Amino acid sequence: MIIRKLTIILSLFILVSCSSLIITDSYPILNTTAFDAQYYLVRHAEKTTEKVDPDLTELGRQRAKDLADRLKGVPLTHIYSSDFKRTINTAKPVSDNKNLEIILYNPKDLAGLSKELLSKEGTFLVVGHSNTTPDLSEFIGGFAGEPIIEATEYNRLYILKRKGNAISSEIVVYGK
Repeated sequence: MIIRKLTIILSLFILVSCSSLIITDSYPILNTTAFDAQYYLVRHAEKTTEKVDPDLTELGRQRAKDLADRLKGVPLTHIYSSDFKRTINTAKPVSDNKNLEIILYNPKDLAGLSKELLSKEGTFLVVGHSNTTPDLSEFIGGFAGEPIIEATEYNRLYILKRKGNAISSEIVVYGK
């Protein structure tokens, strides 16, 4: 009986200790002046089944609008996207809302992109892919989380905050 209670208490302690790694759907209001830079990293929204440079599906277009709604109160200064229809069209509603130009980057050079991002101050949105977004989070100094489920997971939003050399990160979900 005592061992069972200790096991339960230990399990709860571990769960609470790892709570920063749990994916949530909370939308905290961030004090952007407290950080040198903030990075919002997302995978593109749902795509069509075309083999070459697929566009977004209707659901993907809605998710892109959901992303724009989620970031409405965030004072973005830069928007980056790889040069594909699905990533550009995921970033477009945010770009339109913020009146910011989309800056294209090479998804094969994440080290170069992270170096560029870390050298600047501001608040950045970077739209990438299931195989680049977690890696970019790690290049910047954040948490990659579990591998993105290629076929179904389009709602993961990485939020990284930098103050000096310190980086904090969390993963939330957005949209429906």
